[in-house]
Amino acid sequence: HESLVHPSLIKSALLADGAGVSGPKSVFIGGGGELATAREVLRHESVERVVMVDLDKKVTDVCRKHLPEWGGDAVANNPRLELIFGDAYEYMLNTEEKFDVIIMDISDPIEAGPGIMLYTKEFYDHALTRLNMPHGVFVTQSGSADPIPFPHTEANTESDTTCFGPIRNTLSTIFDCVAPYSVHIPSFGGNWGYTMAYMAPPGSSETEKSKFLQDWCRVSDDTIDTLVADRIKDELGHYDGITHTRMFSLTKPLRKYLGEDKRIMTKDNPVFMY
Repeated sequence: HESLVHPSLIKSALLADGAGVSGPKSVFIGGGGELATAREVLRHESVERVVMVDLDKKVTDVCRKHLPEWGGDAVANNPRLELIFGDAYEYMLNTEEKFDVIIMDISDPIEAGPGIMLYTKEFYDHALTRLNMPHGVFVTQSGSADPIPFPHTEANTESDTTCFGPIRNTLSTIFDCVAPYSVHIPSFGGNWGYTMAYMAPPGSSETEKSKFLQDWCRVSDDTIDTLVADRIKDELGHYDGITHTRMFSLTKPLRKYLGEDKRIMTKDNPVFMY
């Protein structure tokens, strides 16, 4: 959960500093029923309000009882957290509130699953309107991201059941800067992908947008370490400047594979992970 949460909040802080404003102060979490995502968000002292919307109250209740280290009552009862049980898609469509960071910690886009609409171009287009500018950042979990894609998987065909590429492609139709990244998660048995998206300064050329993105992916170790230390009292277990560089440095085979993937996820043409 550190990998999902902290890069997006740190990037929002960088964007806010560059614009002379403070933040991030408000965060929306879609999903995250086990409470670990909210736990990590609440470690940031600047955050004043967190709205978390998850579909399954039973999951949260079970985790509060049996997995307190994932967040438990300490997170669920935190006065900065508004915990709502319902449909994150419907909530986002109907809310008038804007957030500094939107984090989607939701189930994979499977055909029988509840989260497919949260991966579509239509949703991402709306999510952009719910971000405060210029420091708004969107991030979503993006499925498996194997450093060497499976040989049987061929981009743009029915045999390709990954969604890392389509999510990156779809966000790129809306946001100026889209950064796919990955981290190894032992309990998942491999590398997992995430995709972060944000806007470049108004009026930026395509070259300037590209540089704005690369400046984040190649930001110095010291910059990340200083921002983390300034914003979080206790020490993180995984995320720091060196780890950041590794996360945003995808392998050559994976970069080649993503470059070949042209799929875009829409309401009428979804891409299912399974």
